[in-house]
Amino acid sequence: MRRISKLTRVAVGVASLALAATACGGTSGESGNDSETSKGDKGLAIAYDIGGKGDQSFNDAAYAGLEKAKKEFGYDTQDIEPTEGETDADKEQRLASLAKQGYNPVIGVGFAYGPAMEAVAADYPDTTFGIVDSVVEGDNVASLVFAEQEASYLAGVAAAKATKTNTVGFVGGVDIPLIHKFEAGYKQGVEDTSGGKVKVISQYLTQTAEEGGFSSPDKGKAAAEGQIEKKADVVYQAAGLSGQGVIEAAAKAKVWAIGVDSDQYNQEALASYKNYILTSALKDVGGAVYALAKSAEDGKPLTGVQTFDLKVDGVGLADSNPEMAKIDGLADAVAKAKEEIIAGTIKVKTE
Repeated sequence: MRRISKLTRVAVGVASLALAATACGGTSGESGNDSETSKGDKGLAIAYDIGGKGDQSFNDAAYAGLEKAKKEFGYDTQDIEPTEGETDADKEQRLASLAKQGYNPVIGVGFAYGPAMEAVAADYPDTTFGIVDSVVEGDNVASLVFAEQEASYLAGVAAAKATKTNTVGFVGGVDIPLIHKFEAGYKQGVEDTSGGKVKVISQYLTQTAEEGGFSSPDKGKAAAEGQIEKKADVVYQAAGLSGQGVIEAAAKAKVWAIGVDSDQYNQEALASYKNYILTSALKDVGGAVYALAKSAEDGKPLTGVQTFDLKVDGVGLADSNPEMAKIDGLADAVAKAKEEIIAGTIKVKTE
């Protein structure tokens, strides 16, 4: 059976800080989850965004959060892949099925679940729902959002310090406001660090997710090759599974790639390209997923908007590649920028 006793708080950075944010993020325990918890032995379920598990990025980060919760709480979990060309009705059916089976919380991984979650959450008031990268109103919904622009600013600082051609690239998966945040922060970081001397070439792969912008490595590879032909020697991608193609193209051309969401330098599937992954703009999707699971397990489910930013280590910049430390001034510039963003001295744009 699911445990409902208080568990020892685990100091895991964003997870513990997110739990502490309950007081300013929404109400607790109003949807009757205590009784739901005591009746079943099913816990967290996640429904993946486009690209699914194995993207070495966004969805895999969510899965890591699920695995952590499963290991710590010892309950049944489930993770479900998207289907090609699916509709909002398909997503509604998926979320409703998970809630009906007794999973709690149920998390939609990605903004595309917004309409479906809005429709389903009201029908299952005793289930806590979570959505990553979107805001959905509801007494039993936690909106898990991130300051992607802050991590991207740090990526821009790193790119400006690493470039030798004074030209860097940005590849966005889909031309939507969420990905605009990545581009805006990156461009600002490059400009502030270089004094406007470094040019940023930007390209979006598709106008809609249905066209494969987040799920087509071949599109990412072609875009990166085009930017590299224009002398870009650092290319930052915010493109989900398509980003693997960007990284492949950079490695082939022996220029720098900057990963996204997960620390892609350490991803096993990208091991053959790791020497060319300068860094990654981190987004602790796994920490957010775990935080919501723990809050539900404790009988005090998070609701409302939960923002994960630099202040709570919800976003950041990876330093796994030892080559970063060899680039003159890079580490110091990133550290200084991080301090100034947290202090509010630097205001990072979102558009």
